[in-house]
Amino acid sequence: MAGQVLLALSAFPDAETANHIAHTLVAEKLAACANIIPAVHSIYRWKEKIETAGEVIVFFKTTQDRQKAFQDKLRSLHPYELPEIIYVKIDKGLPDYLRWVAEGCAS
Repeated sequence: MAGQVLLALSAFPDAETANHIAHTLVAEKLAACANIIPAVHSIYRWKEKIETAGEVIVFFKTTQDRQKAFQDKLRSLHPYELPEIIYVKIDKGLPDYLRWVAEGCAS
């Protein structure tokens, strides 16, 4: 079961947008939960310029089975032209928690 769970990360321009999108993804069972980290300072290159921005990071827990649907929905809702969507495969964790994530994403 542990191999099925993914941690997905995405950055958003503000807490309101992050909250709305996270709520939608959890309500549609594309993610079991979302942890919103409200204040990060990002420095990045975009279109050959160095940019800085205050952003909000969200850690989503999802599954490999729901990855495509999760990504498609997140991309459709995300305000950025090129949203950050990064996945980390969870190899180990509390079995009951990993089972809860899988159940929370079951369609």
